[in-house]
This record gives sequence, C-alpha cells and structure tokens, in this order.
Amino acid sequence: MADKLRITLVKSTIGAIPKHKATVAALGLKKLNKTVEKPDNAAIRGMINQVKHLVKVEEI
Repeated sequence: MADKLRITLVKSTIGAIPKHKATVAALGLKKLNKTVEKPDNAAIRGMINQVKHLVKVEEI
C-alpha cells in the first residue's frame, strides 16, 4: 500500500443517494475536480470503495 492517496471528485453528487453524498463530504470533497490527499488505510479505502463511481484515486 502507498503512504497516501490523492482523491479527486470527478462526478457530481447531485442525484446520488444521501449516504454517498455524506461519504464524499466526509472525504473532504466539496466541488467537482477538487482533490484531497488522505492516508492510505482501511477506513479510507472503504469510503472510496463506496463512492468509486464518483471519484478518481491515485496512489502517491
């Protein structure tokens, strides 16, 4: 596993179910094409897996 993950919101949360909207917000993503860096751990990986259709992930 990498040390950090770069997560980018590439699809809007409009029309997404509320649970997915909350997960995106918990990841710290507010606007399209914004990027955050998070540590690579099981909790973050689980959150990404839940909204994988909305985000792009890069290992850094």
